[in-house]
Amino acid sequence: MTADLSQLGTPVGSMIRVHGGFANKLYRLDTEQGSFAVKELNLVDNRGTYPVDDVFRFEQAAFAAGIPMPEPISAGRDTLVHRWVEGETVPEEPVPAAFAFEIGEILARIHRLDVEWTHEPIDEPTPHDWRELAERAAATGQPWADELASRVDTFLAIAHFVETCERPGPVVLTHRDIQPWNLLARGGRPVVLDWELSGMLDLSGELGSTALSLAKGPGFDDIQPDIFRAVLDGYVAAGGMLPSPGPSWFVFMVGGWLGFTRWNILRCLAGGTASTGPDLALSHESVRNGLRGLPGLFERLPDLETLIS
Repeated sequence: MTADLSQLGTPVGSMIRVHGGFANKLYRLDTEQGSFAVKELNLVDNRGTYPVDDVFRFEQAAFAAGIPMPEPISAGRDTLVHRWVEGETVPEEPVPAAFAFEIGEILARIHRLDVEWTHEPIDEPTPHDWRELAERAAATGQPWADELASRVDTFLAIAHFVETCERPGPVVLTHRDIQPWNLLARGGRPVVLDWELSGMLDLSGELGSTALSLAKGPGFDDIQPDIFRAVLDGYVAAGGMLPSPGPSWFVFMVGGWLGFTRWNILRCLAGGTASTGPDLALSHESVRNGLRGLPGLFERLPDLETLIS
C-alpha cells in the first residue's frame, strides 16, 4: 500500500487484513487517535476511472446530513480511509420490516442531498462475448466451464435485456450498492458502508435493487413482499416519490451482476494471484454464483414486477 497514513496517528499494532471483500482489500488500523478502516481500491481491474473527489465530497455531505455511516477521513486515488464502526453484519436473508423501512427513509434523504457531481459516466456497450468466454474457459480447464457453456444462450439473452431495457428516470445521485454485505446493524438500525460505487443512477434501478436485496435470501425462492414494500413505504414516508413500475426496477441489479460475473471470469482466465482485488478462489466462487443465480433472477423478472404494484 503506497498511501501515507501518518496523519492517522501512531499505530498501536500492525495493520490487520479484514477478509471478505469482493473487489477491494480492507484493513483495520488502530492508532493512538482511534481505529480506522483503510481500503485499498482495485484500480487495475475495476476502478480505472474512479471519481475519487466526487465520491468523497458526496460521502462528506451524507455524513454531515446525519446519514448513518462511517465518518469519511481521507481519500486518495487508490486508498479510502474511514473511521472504524463496530456493528453486527447483516446476513443475506430478509431483514426486519423496521430495518427495511429505515433503509427506504435513508435513500430518500440521500437523494435530497445537493452535491455537485462532476464525473461524466461512460456509457459502455454491454459485452456479448459469452460464447468466446465459454470457449476460453473450456480450453483452460476452468472448473465451471461446462456450466458456462450450457448457459451461453441465456447469458446472451440477459445481455440483450440489459442493453435494450428502457430506463424512464428520474436519475438521482445515490449510493448504488445498498446490499446486506454493505450494511451493519447497530442496535437493530442500519449503518451504510462502502460508498465507492456512488454515482448517478435511474431511481427505479436503485429502489428495485435495494428493496429486492433486503427482501430475499441467497437465492430467489424466499422473497418476502412485505419487506420489499417496507423499503418503498419508508422512501415515500421520507418524502420520496416512486417511479412507475416496470422491468427498469431490476435491470440495474441484473446488469451489475452480469458485469461482475464477467469480470471475475476474466480474472479466472488470467490465472495467478492478482496484486489487487479478491483472491482467485473468491473469483471462482463469484463466477459459480453468477452462473447459477443470474438465470434464476432473469426467469423471475415478470413475477418480480408484481412486487412493485
